[in-house]
Amino acid sequence: MDGNRRWAQKRFMPPAMGHAAGAKRVRAIVQACSEMGVAYLSIFAFSTENWKRPAEEVSSLMSLFNSYLKKEVDNMNQNGVRLKVVGDRSRFASSLQELIARAEAQTANNTRITLTVCANYGGRWDLVQASQAWQQANPDQTLHQLTEEALAAHLSTAYAPEVDLLIRTGGESRVSNFLLWQAAYAELFFTDDLWPDFSPARLHEAIVWFAGRDRRFGSSATL
Repeated sequence: MDGNRRWAQKRFMPPAMGHAAGAKRVRAIVQACSEMGVAYLSIFAFSTENWKRPAEEVSSLMSLFNSYLKKEVDNMNQNGVRLKVVGDRSRFASSLQELIARAEAQTANNTRITLTVCANYGGRWDLVQASQAWQQANPDQTLHQLTEEALAAHLSTAYAPEVDLLIRTGGESRVSNFLLWQAAYAELFFTDDLWPDFSPARLHEAIVWFAGRDRRFGSSATL
């Protein structure tokens, strides 16, 4: 979800206003995905690299995350949204960790759509933690015995299927350490829309584009 800060800058607003506008956009996109029959939606809210941003901006992002969790849980329940938050939570304040756990528990039985919020997340971190988790679960085995299936079972998103469509907003043409393993065969859709301007109509355009792709998964022809 790239472009919040540039969206604010264009309007002579502080970055916090752009992030707030981006958070508001999330609700519309989750609803649109739900209506289109998308069962899993993952959003990159805060990367492991985002801690390098100015302290004031990081603080406002943490406050926004707190506020989002408090305000949106009831709406999620009403609309059948199951919330999952993946990433290294240990760096978050204990109060935020408690909010996350509570929100996940409250929405655990919802089945219409699973919303995964990636926070303090990085694809490389995910691969390292999955490898460590596999080793802890199999102390009598060596890395030579590790398989793709075994590693995938320990990824932070093991509950979800692999990524089919990856959308990058903001005019950037890179995946920026997002779901590296899970998106190995994803179709990549890049748009110049800044995230607060990314509309359900643009989402529909991306899905129509995706539906027209010939997904061969390494083979020479569609089976």
